Amino acid sequence: MIGKIDNYLRFNETALSLRSQRQELLASNIANADTPNFKARDIDFASAMQGALSKSGGSSGLAATNNSHMQAPLDGKTLPDGTPVLYRGVVQGAVDGNTVDMDVERNQFADNAVRYEAGITMINHQIRGLLAAIQNGQ
Repeated sequence: MIGKIDNYLRFNETALSLRSQRQELLASNIANADTPNFKARDIDFASAMQGALSKSGGSSGLAATNNSHMQAPLDGKTLPDGTPVLYRGVVQGAVDGNTVDMDVERNQFADNAVRYEAGITMINHQIRGLLAAIQNGQ
């Protein structure tokens, strides 16, 4: 029974995990807007989500293959699940080599935050549905 509940919630859990990691990248871009030679980073969310879904045989989920595996830091190359971190293309060049465009970063940050909140709302609805089913089944 627990496995079925996990599978039921896994898609939104995976999406929230990726959104959270993306938010960290975007926040890092904003924080480093004045750092010389800093290159803005992001992920392709659709590809990352598709990769997470295919890695688990279609049931979705960001899972380590062994319980002793540790979460990798956001090192600029990959997310903890192996999703590649990409460098954002230069929209407007800067003399100091920094590629952060604050307008783009703020828009992406706000968009990702709204989508994260929508994901939380979806999980809340799923849990309410499960609780209603349990209460009606008594």
